[in-house]
Amino acid sequence: MGPPDPRQRFEELYTEHYAAISSYVRRRADHSDDIADVIAETFTTAWRRLADVPSGDGARLWLYGVARRTLANHRRGESRRAALTSRLREELADWTDPMTTLVPDTTRAAFMRLSADDRELLSLVGWEGLGNAEIAKVLGCSRIAVRQRLHRARKRLAAELAAGDSEINRYGARAVSLAKETL
Repeated sequence: MGPPDPRQRFEELYTEHYAAISSYVRRRADHSDDIADVIAETFTTAWRRLADVPSGDGARLWLYGVARRTLANHRRGESRRAALTSRLREELADWTDPMTTLVPDTTRAAFMRLSADDRELLSLVGWEGLGNAEIAKVLGCSRIAVRQRLHRARKRLAAELAAGDSEINRYGARAVSLAKETL
């Protein structure tokens, strides 16, 4: 008779010790959301290291040790995520939205009336500072297509600015001429 089937051994281990490990984790977990994750990770480790799991009551003690380390790893991970979230929140609070501080309300309204595709295209040029070749890579199209789309988006923006009684002269003669072409 050969060695026991690993799947059968794991199923027996799981069936015999699930209740004990589940109780152990429930009593020690910080949040109820973490319980299932820690139990799953504990038994995943048992499956991966099935050859290292002792037989008899030693298996339960071994699983307690794995669950203890898994809980500790989970807590460290949560702590790192919380610290990162806090740091990102502080950084984002320091940033100001250039759209709201530098752009007049009428211009922002005209921009928002454009289609999502036009806004994205104009944003790639204005905010990200990309050229036609770079935009073509981002959008997955040719440079000629970008040039045409950009020309049309600029004309539509100029028309929206003109329609919104915006101070179009502020944006230059090119914007005025584009607006007049589309009206």
